[in-house]
Amino acid sequence: MQELTEGQKTFANDIIEGLSQTTKQLPSKYFYDSEGDRLFQEIMALDEYYLTKAEESIIYENKQDILESFIGTDSSFRLVELGAGDGKKTKILLEHFMDQEIDFTYSPIDISANVLTILKESISSALPKVDIQPIAGDYFKALKDLKKNHLQKEVVLFLGSTIGNFDNESGLKFLKKLGENMTKGDLLFIGFDLMKEPDVILAAYNDKRGVTAEFNYNLLKRINKELKADFDIENFIHYPTYDPISGETKSYLISKKKQQVSLNALDKAFTFEEWEPIFMEVSLKFSQSSIQVLAQEAGFKVVKNFRDSKGYFQDSLWVKL
Repeated sequence: MQELTEGQKTFANDIIEGLSQTTKQLPSKYFYDSEGDRLFQEIMALDEYYLTKAEESIIYENKQDILESFIGTDSSFRLVELGAGDGKKTKILLEHFMDQEIDFTYSPIDISANVLTILKESISSALPKVDIQPIAGDYFKALKDLKKNHLQKEVVLFLGSTIGNFDNESGLKFLKKLGENMTKGDLLFIGFDLMKEPDVILAAYNDKRGVTAEFNYNLLKRINKELKADFDIENFIHYPTYDPISGETKSYLISKKKQQVSLNALDKAFTFEEWEPIFMEVSLKFSQSSIQVLAQEAGFKVVKNFRDSKGYFQDSLWVKL
């Protein structure tokens, strides 16, 4: 059996646990190795993938209204972002805030110190006057530590449709815990992909060029590389579904034949029946009523909603009760 690093051991354990389930599954957090990151950037540029473009338009077209909503009656605030990524959408706000000479501090939080270093260099180069104070670590611990050391109002950004990657129960649990590490009157600016024509949703997860399929297959390739597995990509098909009742978009890789896959680094093997699925990812789509209920149950109140011109996406501003 191959000697593994601690990181590889965690990866291996998660893969074994997922493939041992009655319905096999793989953790979507492992999509994002270097090739996965590259493919996701390609996905975001696709015509079918409306999410990023819709949210960018919301932020650009409403930046002054968003600013006024963030400030309220306060003279300054701390802008805290969970999982900022490349910061492309956030830079629209940061530039506008600087143009308006607003007194604010920007604190992106990410588990990866490397991601934050790249983001800080990028923002410092493009917007040198922005006071950026990155925090590497767990979201909740970082928020708790901020509260110990600062008294100013916090505005937490949770952009994209990341909340949709939780199921209903775990999403509510996440937001409740987030609220526990915020103070009454703090704000949360959170992105929601809205329910819409099913064909529009499905096309975003099954583009004509097959980039989304390749993004899913890449996780099998990663398992092959890191755990010396022998997944044959040609033996699986990529299959997304959308349920207009629950709002769940789910992605699967389905075995085209009965086969055995070995994870040679772990001396493990898994049998797949013909047409047996591997559950890869969920992306929940929301209605206006489900957003209201989620906010209320998590201990927030909806202050204002911002939607794109097509009504595809919504950034919702909540206040902590």
